[in-house]
Order: sequence, then structure tokens, then C-alpha cells
Amino acid sequence: MTDAEREDALQVVARRAVPGGTPRRTWPLTGGVSAGVTALEIATADGETVRLVLRRHGEVDRGRNPRVARDEFRVLEIARAHGLAVPRPVLLDESGELLATPFLVIEYVDGEPDLAPADLDDWVDQAVDHLTRIHAVPAAGLAFLPAQRIALDDGSGQTDRAMGEDAVRAALAAAGPPAGTARSSLLHGDYWPGNLLWRDGQVVAVIDWEDARTGDPLGDLANARLETLWAFGAGAMGTFTERYRAAAAVEISNWADLPYWDLIAALRPCGALSGWRLGAEAEDRMRRRHRWFVGRAIRALRRR
Repeated sequence: MTDAEREDALQVVARRAVPGGTPRRTWPLTGGVSAGVTALEIATADGETVRLVLRRHGEVDRGRNPRVARDEFRVLEIARAHGLAVPRPVLLDESGELLATPFLVIEYVDGEPDLAPADLDDWVDQAVDHLTRIHAVPAAGLAFLPAQRIALDDGSGQTDRAMGEDAVRAALAAAGPPAGTARSSLLHGDYWPGNLLWRDGQVVAVIDWEDARTGDPLGDLANARLETLWAFGAGAMGTFTERYRAAAAVEISNWADLPYWDLIAALRPCGALSGWRLGAEAEDRMRRRHRWFVGRAIRALRRR
């Protein structure tokens, strides 16, 4: 597709998303890694201006889940019905007639991630509140979503020794599967500071739901713990965990499983961290904190 053809297609998308509207402009949004993200500005028939976002999932996401666009659209509908702060889904297209791959159009939320909060304590409070509200949504009615999956062997035959992947996999194999919680819940799948949009000191949206799953909330919590450690340090991670434990609306029947899920979360960056477009200083800090996180989880798992 040429640039002109792509622009024409986006104009048609905009008209379908807002019937009777007049497309004004489109522009790429930065920050997307697994999905291409384009903003659409549309003038409505009554003179208002509407901004929307077009999301096209990448090859990796579509290979893992060919229905990823449809699933994200549906989970946004359900999340909003449960009162969660997520963008409103507007349009889903899987026809391939306008763009070569399926896409969804969602509400544009005016906000941005806060990666250097003036009040870290309040940041943690709000992040925990939104995560517990997500986990309060039961898996019943979410059968279309992929289930949480534990893969101790990625099939590559290679391990990232620099990040201790071999030790992590050995510890997980020795520990055996987690006992599990009393109820399977909605999981965001990638709950980290970059997926929380803030405006005027408040979280206004949790975005990027392509990794949504159903399963044990401790898996989501573990990922959030590692991401909080990376962003703000061990103290913030500990506070996040304590407040989640106090506020969780879902019965967590086996907190002793948390080190297991910490190690599952620790596998995610193995073999991939160097491709995350980080500066050398940030990557070095994240590697050091990852080693600390892994060592702590392995010791805790052995005591389980």
C-alpha cells in the first residue's frame, strides 16, 4: 500500500467511525511496540471535534492470537460495563478491505504516562486501585479470551544466561505448578506504568489490552511488581504489593504462589530486553534490578 492509498484508507476509516463526520487529519502516535497506533481527528456534523485512535496489532500478536483485534474490542466493552477506566471501543474491522490486517478504533483519551510522579505514594495507591478493580471482573463471560498460559520451555533451545533464564526455568521446574487462587479473573496482561494514562493527578485510562487473559491475578500482580521495581525501585514495589494485598477484591487463596509468578514475570524480558529501545544506562539498571528480583524469588520459592 502506498502512502497515498494508506491515507485514503484512513480517511474512509474515519468516516465509518463517525458517520457524517469530516476527517481533518491523521498522525502516528509514538510509544506502541506491539501495535501500530494512529490518531484520527474528525469534525462531526454538528461542528464538534472528535479524536479517535486506530490500533493495528503486529505480526507477533496476530500469530499468537489471530482474533486479537476482536478480543481487545470485546474486552474493552466488558471492562467499561464494569466501570473500569478504559477507552471506549468505537469500530472493529476484520474484513481486510480497507487495511490489510484487522484493526479497531477506540476513543482517544487525553492523558499520558507519569514516569516521574511528584507523589509516588499516591501513584501507587491509584495504580493498585485500578489493578484490583480489573481483577474484580470474573472470568465468567470472558471465555473468548485466551487463558493464562505457563510455558517453562519456549522451544527455542536457547536461554538468556546473562539474565539468569536457565536458573529461573530450573527453579520453576523444581517447584512444580502453583496451587492457584479461588477464582479466575480478568487479567490485563501487561500492567506497567506506560499503560496508565494520567491527567491532573488522576488515572484516566488503562490502555493496551492486547495481552488480556483470564487466570490467576497473582500473574498480573507479579508483572506489575517487576515493572514497579524497574520504574521506581524496591520500596515502591513492596508498597505496591502490600496495598494490593490489603485491597484485593478477589480471594487470593495461596499467597505462597507469588514467588512462582514473580519468576514467570521475570522470564518475559529474557532474550528481549536489548530490543526494547532502552538507553544503555536504563538497560543496565533494569538488568541489575531484574537479577535482584530473580534471586529474591528463587529463595522465597525454595522456602515455600
